[in-house]
Amino acid sequence: MPSISVHQLREQPATPVIDVREPWEFESGRVPGAVNLPMSTIGEQLDQLPDGAFAVICKVGGRSGRVVEALVARGYDATNVDGGTDEWIAAGYPVEN
Repeated sequence: MPSISVHQLREQPATPVIDVREPWEFESGRVPGAVNLPMSTIGEQLDQLPDGAFAVICKVGGRSGRVVEALVARGYDATNVDGGTDEWIAAGYPVEN
């Protein structure tokens, strides 16, 4: 499964970010510009995924990893963000609420 660190994501500000946490988690703080497509409903929202390469993030990397595996199997150019939003925040990077 393709993956990057939060530090690598920070160095790629043009990369679209899909946050697969539930809405209440997303609203508590997210990577700036991230779009919320919860894992529980993403199968119904595939038409909302970006064209081209994008990163997938969750709280710590587990859910996003499973989503990336499924998306890559369907031909999407998706990359997991290891450590997730928790690691992004721990690194001191900015968040949106």
